[in-house]
Amino acid sequence: MPYMIDLRRLRVLRAVAHYGTVTAAARALHFTPSAASQQIRQLGRELGVDLLEPHGRRVRLTPAARTLLEHADAIEARWEQAESELCAQDGEPAGLLRVCGFPVAVSTLLAPTAAALRDRHPRLTVRITETEPHGSFDLLFEREADLAIVEAVPGAPPPGDARFDQRPLLDDPFDLVVPDTHPLARRRRVDLAEAAGEDWVVPLPDSTCHAHTLTACGAAGFTPAIAHHALAWEAIAALVAHRLGVALVPRLAHLPPHLPVVRVPCAGNPSRRLLTCTRRGGRERPAVAAALEELRRIAPAAV
Repeated sequence: MPYMIDLRRLRVLRAVAHYGTVTAAARALHFTPSAASQQIRQLGRELGVDLLEPHGRRVRLTPAARTLLEHADAIEARWEQAESELCAQDGEPAGLLRVCGFPVAVSTLLAPTAAALRDRHPRLTVRITETEPHGSFDLLFEREADLAIVEAVPGAPPPGDARFDQRPLLDDPFDLVVPDTHPLARRRRVDLAEAAGEDWVVPLPDSTCHAHTLTACGAAGFTPAIAHHALAWEAIAALVAHRLGVALVPRLAHLPPHLPVVRVPCAGNPSRRLLTCTRRGGRERPAVAAALEELRRIAPAAV
């Protein structure tokens, strides 16, 4: 007899693929691991295929599961598109728009966007959540966010990922930040190789900007001598101000104006690329479209 697939079980399968393990997926869905596994096994029985297979002490998705995921992602995207088209019938952005991004994106891009939307669309409420790039993908996947600003970094979902619609917003250049008494402070532009003999203040090793610093210095032909690690850009600038090292800082990052430091643009323009990201099919929702339009308006002036 014909039967309908339980779409809730497809949701569990998608979560396992997204989070990498049944345990992590179960935690995100507020299931027990055994309950999540049972949902996937039941889905496999309905379809007549195995969706999980042993892998050491764990389980992993089978090739049949990977094939099914392609269709599950397409179903999710079509549903998102249907919701967008239904919302678009009203025309005027209204309701709740949930946006997220990493700290600098919140302060320099999302905050002014939310303020502009508040003034322009009184029926629209914008809720901002600060998170890190990978956390933004999780919030979008979990439908806890509608729009995110993320960095293009290794390990993130690729541009062609069927679950997400990622598009360039701006390139954020890195400047060399030095004490105002440093010889390079008087330069209009500097080759990073000229700072090869300096002590360096670098973001924490698990941060994306740590990798950006190492990549930019490597491209200039040297490995930086790391003297200090810090998390916040204000802390990095304070260490530089006390002549404890130099640093690469993205131009979007605000530095306290009272600190005696100078930003010097770098030859070769090392930069990071920022993207807007939605669930695939959700970009045309009126509230999301209005936010994207505002971001495109303010982004060029932000750097």
